Amino acid sequence: MDPARNPYTPGAGAQPAELAGRDAVRSAVGVAIERVRQGRPAKSVLMVGLRGVGKTVLLSKMQRDAVADGARTISIEAPERRTLPAMLAPELRRVLLELSRIERAADAARRGLRALAGFARALKVKYQDIEVGIDLEPEAGLADNGDLQHDLQALFEAAGRAAQDAGSVIAIFIDELQYVGEPELEALITALHKCAQLQVPVLLVGAGLPQLRGRMGSAKSYAERLFDFPLIDALGPDDARRALIRPAEDEGVSYEPAAVEAIIEMTRGYPYFLQEWGKHSWDVAEDSPIRLADVEEASKVVLAALDEGFFRVRFDRLTPAEKRYLRAMAELGPGPHRSGDVAELLKKDVTSLGPVRAKLIDKGMAYSPSHGDIAFTVPLFDEYMRRTIPGDDWRA
Repeated sequence: MDPARNPYTPGAGAQPAELAGRDAVRSAVGVAIERVRQGRPAKSVLMVGLRGVGKTVLLSKMQRDAVADGARTISIEAPERRTLPAMLAPELRRVLLELSRIERAADAARRGLRALAGFARALKVKYQDIEVGIDLEPEAGLADNGDLQHDLQALFEAAGRAAQDAGSVIAIFIDELQYVGEPELEALITALHKCAQLQVPVLLVGAGLPQLRGRMGSAKSYAERLFDFPLIDALGPDDARRALIRPAEDEGVSYEPAAVEAIIEMTRGYPYFLQEWGKHSWDVAEDSPIRLADVEEASKVVLAALDEGFFRVRFDRLTPAEKRYLRAMAELGPGPHRSGDVAELLKKDVTSLGPVRAKLIDKGMAYSPSHGDIAFTVPLFDEYMRRTIPGDDWRA
């Protein structure tokens, strides 16, 4: 079949042709943004889930929905080595400049820009990666104390007042939120809490790995009352079939039922893997319908591609001790697993493995779904570990 017409998009964050099974959370975010615009109480939303479930895709779609509804949006991805103030400052500047062109919001927007000038100047010593053009002179005493928690509250309030005067709302979209340091998370939570108390239209829509829930709670004990934490998980069978079949149908191509069921079983309904298997099955098939034999042939290509790309880039970040720990987890299956069971396989004391376990969680390779448990953050990683470290030598 024509590869140029292949409808599947397995790239990182690439929008699929069919965004199946996510209507409820999209609707909930839309309602929250509209309530905040109207000055009504609403919780910010932090989506949590494993790698490959489509959190980035969903976040991007929600941002486009918000823009279409008239919201002013900020979109950032939190890298592991960049500070939150540095990521927020240029995006807030852009939003405030847009608001300054609206007559009824111009004065408040200019005050927001003065707040941003004071914020950047006062925090530059501590957060040296802040780079933002200063459009106006700072206003003395406005977001310029040099204390992130205090100054971010003042900055969000000033920016939110400008959006309020414009009849709009500032929706901040942050991906990979688990990589933001705890002091910065604490400041972010405090600033959002202040905006909620003052009914200033600023809202956060974030996404991160499952450990994000615990990190937010550790940063501020009241975080659970300030945020909703919807779980973004693998698709159910019906939604998985829809995500796979409908893009092909739009191109006049069908699947044999056995081919569809084989893909759903191998992918376990995870959206990223559905896109990978769909793409390669299309490329292998000579004509419609796509058959079980095509899927079986494509699976060899998919697994090789995943092993050299999706899985390998994560594996290469691991130390030998971390690889052994994950290999022991893989020996037990997909998980979750008791940390004691992993330690028993490695013939180690649970306490002695604590630093390795903590480092895997810090790197985003594992998370603790409950006390004493450990699980992979990357679906199918147990199978990859058994393929890449076969045999029993890892036990030594």
